[in-house]
Amino acid sequence: MQQPWSKRHKREFKGCQFSLSNSFAQPLSMPELIKLTKDRGDNKLLELYNNHDLEYVPNGGSNDLRQDIARVVYDNKLSAENILVFPGGQVAIQTAALAFASNGVHSIVFTPGYQSTVESPEWAIGNAGVTQIPRHPDNNWQVDISKFEEAIRPNTKFVILNEPWNPGGIVMSHHLQHEIIDICRAHSIVILCDEVYRLLEHNECDRLPAMANAYEKGISAVTMSKPWGACGVTIGWLACQDLSMVQRLVDAQYFGTACVSRASEIQARMVLGVSDVILKERREIVLRNKAQLMSFVEKYSEFFSVNEPNAGAIAFVKFKLFPSHLLGEQLASNGISIKPYYCFAEVDDEACEAKQYPCGAYHFRVGFGELAFPSKLDALARYVDENADGWRRKLQKIDK
Repeated sequence: MQQPWSKRHKREFKGCQFSLSNSFAQPLSMPELIKLTKDRGDNKLLELYNNHDLEYVPNGGSNDLRQDIARVVYDNKLSAENILVFPGGQVAIQTAALAFASNGVHSIVFTPGYQSTVESPEWAIGNAGVTQIPRHPDNNWQVDISKFEEAIRPNTKFVILNEPWNPGGIVMSHHLQHEIIDICRAHSIVILCDEVYRLLEHNECDRLPAMANAYEKGISAVTMSKPWGACGVTIGWLACQDLSMVQRLVDAQYFGTACVSRASEIQARMVLGVSDVILKERREIVLRNKAQLMSFVEKYSEFFSVNEPNAGAIAFVKFKLFPSHLLGEQLASNGISIKPYYCFAEVDDEACEAKQYPCGAYHFRVGFGELAFPSKLDALARYVDENADGWRRKLQKIDK
């Protein structure tokens, strides 16, 4: 197992005043959530929160929460028995990999990406290898369907997607999703789709069907932290049509964290009860902040570029002078935090020392989901202004 890719980031950016690293929507507060629940008239849920007992909840989550998830997120096309609840999304992704990537299975993943979506199949006992297919900015960071088909082997039975994609905030087209599902169906391949940024599309027309709804061998991985801003609730889940697949997940979950907090479950139900209100407010914040980010990139286009995001509260911005880990070191010393490329891919230190950088190494992730984003972006703009003349001289040398 590799070191956590974000370990270096936490060390180098510790204590930064202006964090552009966060990837969630504006976090909820408990008073806000209580007020929204009262406004909805759901006094029974508030009473349940104040008077619940502290017994173990059932493995995989209580029925009332799983029913709410099926209704709100999957339009009742799934039922409670198709939902398995976890303490967050990270352990959910790892559990799916343990269940479906072991015992001689070859898996396919896409890079750069969140570490669990890239490496978790390698952690499954008896796996038969993992093929990593790179995404490229020239293709708007989309999955290359021809490379995907070429990577399939007779024992390829597990694929991990991340749509909308982290770190770029870009979601694939409906047509591309159909293509991938058709290919996987022909080869009887399970698809795990990390959908933690789903429901926060900038235009609802771009929203894909949940993989659990779209494909009989599809698994959706979700957490409450991203679109709803309910990070501290620490509730995630897996959803799947096939009950035999759900049972495999249950068996794998048994050896991890099988039970979640009842208080967290009730908080999650409160969030889902006012989901439309929360998502509307969070999307408005995201769209305002995105407009400011795009204006920033346009103003400083000699130094930065970006493939415009269309989902979530994140963007993968390119710095044109040198790799993002070097930019990150400079920004950290000035109290500004970004997420460099090394947070989303394993980096070969020897190659970097030889200045042989991978595609994407000049990119860094920016999060723009919070109300405080404009002030953080202003801090970055001030730093750019202070260094612009020196950067221009470097660019002139590069051009020569």
